Amino acid sequence: MVKKRSRIDIIADMLSTIQEKGGRIKPTHLMYKSNLSHGQMNSYLEELLDKEMISKIDDKGYDYILITEKGHDFSRKVKEMKEFEKAFGL
Repeated sequence: MVKKRSRIDIIADMLSTIQEKGGRIKPTHLMYKSNLSHGQMNSYLEELLDKEMISKIDDKGYDYILITEKGHDFSRKVKEMKEFEKAFGL
């Protein structure tokens, strides 16, 4: 049986997707790459904006989502936690 992603896993996926795209991505691309519905993505984006892990900009008429230093730090810590879990076989 396939396990559903946790809230932390989804946030980590979103942040790592932004990082993979050079720290900036269009919202629609993030939605598809993170495998989220439009409503889900907007909910997570609001939370990440409130927590200052991402920011939004308008560049030549296109909206972009940027990862902040706080977002980079969070993503790094989640990866460390996952490695820690694997080390103990959890």
